[in-house]
This record gives sequence, C-alpha cells and structure tokens, in this order.
Amino acid sequence: MTTHSTTSSPGGQGDFDWELGSWHTSVTVLADPLSDSEERWLEFEGTSIVRPLLEGRANVVELRVSGPDGQIDGLNLRLYEPEHQRWSATFASLRDGMLTPSVFGRFRDGVGEFHGEDQLAGRPIRVRFVIERDGDDRARFTQAFSDDDGATWETNWVATDTRADTRTGS
Repeated sequence: MTTHSTTSSPGGQGDFDWELGSWHTSVTVLADPLSDSEERWLEFEGTSIVRPLLEGRANVVELRVSGPDGQIDGLNLRLYEPEHQRWSATFASLRDGMLTPSVFGRFRDGVGEFHGEDQLAGRPIRVRFVIERDGDDRARFTQAFSDDDGATWETNWVATDTRADTRTGS
C-alpha cells in the first residue's frame, strides 16, 4: 500500500502522520471490565489500516481482528480541532452499528493521551486512551476505564501494532 504524509503543523495536526498505512495488530480485551468477576482476557489478531482524510485534518482507522472468541470489526474516526489544538476519536463498532462517545486529547513528548466519558452497564465511567510509539514501526494502544472519577484505572484493551507495509515512519 502506498501512503503519503501530510505536512505536520505546530498545533498538532500532523500528530498521526506516522501511523498512516497498514499494520498487523495483536489485541487483548478484558472480557468483563470493572466487574468483580475473575479477569479473563480475550485475544485477537488482524489488521489496522490508517487512511488520511481532508488534507490531514482527519483520519480513519479500519480495524479487523479475530480470535477464538469472535471478531472485532470497527472504524475509528479521528478529527483535528484547530481551535483547541486537540484531536477527537470516535469508535464505531460494526457489530452493533453504534458510535462510542468521543475521547479528546493530544500528543505530548510522543505520547497521545485522550479522555472522555461513557457508560458501562448503565453507570457512568471515565475513559482513558493512550498511544505510545516504539520507533517508526511499532506502537501500543491502551484503553482503561474508571468508575471512581479517575482515582483508579483498570486497563481493558491493549493493542500492539507492527507496520505491515513498506512505508517508513516520520
């Protein structure tokens, strides 16, 4: 797959340029987050393809992973907000056709941190999503939930991506 990089801007618009292209992804998902049940992690393998939109002011991530416990197909739409110099990210699951509430954040020192609010089993929770690059060709994505207003966090999603195409990172 051939990809191109958009011009990075001081405000953060180019923060995701390094991620454009195709990736192999290994995903582990906590089966029952924020529950008293025994921790059980589900494992998935597949691809993540990141495409630029609107001259780098947006991008879309197409996720397709499968494992013994099923399949996850979804899209993550990320939009840059120049006024706030931050990104929003909204996940759409193809399983139920629903959009999750957006998380908002930015990159600092190469680490992206995004926060938002959602509901889990009818109760309000906070969501934290962290993106950490490991060179040009590896990245780690973690999601955690908090049901105590951010005092403690439980990680429930870990994805490790390795570049699958020949594009070199920026």
